[in-house]
Amino acid sequence: MKRIFITILTSGCLVFSTYAQDLKLPAPSPTATIKQDFSTSSIEINYSRPAMRGRKIFGDLVPYGQVWRTGANTATKVTFNEDVMLEGVPAQKGAEMPDFAPGKQYEVNRFAIPKGTYALYTVPGRNAWKIILNKGIGNWGVSGFDPKDDVAEFVVHTDKLADAVQSFTISLDNLTGNQCALVLSWENTKVTIPVVAENDQRITEYLEKSINEPKRPYQQAANYYLETGKNLDKALTYANKAIEENKEAFWLYWLKARIYQKMGNKKEAVTAAQKSATLAAATPYAAEYKRNADTIEKEMK
Repeated sequence: MKRIFITILTSGCLVFSTYAQDLKLPAPSPTATIKQDFSTSSIEINYSRPAMRGRKIFGDLVPYGQVWRTGANTATKVTFNEDVMLEGVPAQKGAEMPDFAPGKQYEVNRFAIPKGTYALYTVPGRNAWKIILNKGIGNWGVSGFDPKDDVAEFVVHTDKLADAVQSFTISLDNLTGNQCALVLSWENTKVTIPVVAENDQRITEYLEKSINEPKRPYQQAANYYLETGKNLDKALTYANKAIEENKEAFWLYWLKARIYQKMGNKKEAVTAAQKSATLAAATPYAAEYKRNADTIEKEMK
């Protein structure tokens, strides 16, 4: 009987062990990966997300004035897949962070960050945080953090949130062709780090070179010049060349209409918009392009 009991107990343990290996239990601070297309490449963030769980966070669990791993577990890592600029107030060694008093002016600089992967450390304060990009991407939290490995150090102000964010969150918001915001949110605190990609010269050179190759990116070039608001005459030329290659492309006439609109040419903007609506009439996009034409006609009166 004793031998039978031991056999049953051993079998039960093996079954539980096998089951446990197949079941991923909830983590206190689950890891997250963000990969966002940005500019001509992407930004990737790897971090762990601790939760409030009824605790007081900033000024308690995360003390003010001390280097924080900006998450949990291993150091939070940010990868910029092209050179970027981060904006903030220069941090002075040994000086207290500015309080960002209302009406007071602060010098905002851009800090050049070469393409690569960095550990993101912060020093939280009541009204401002120090942002640190560091080479110690293999660190466990702040263990191994060395200021000698800092690539950039600057200060940004904080915003207060009406509703508490329960889990620490990093996001990439307000994306444009060359700017975005790297946002840190937890408890009732929000920190925004402006990111800028100085990509105009690189993109312009690429487009102008590609225009002379067999697959000419007329539409892409026209769109880029329209969005940046420069070289509008060239944007119009490229839009017309794209239309020459595809005379039934209603979306290209809408592109042309928006170029004329930005140039302030009311008559041609309305004509091109109406043409796009006419060509789109027999497609699933008929209603959309009819609304486009009506809108631009009202706006250009």
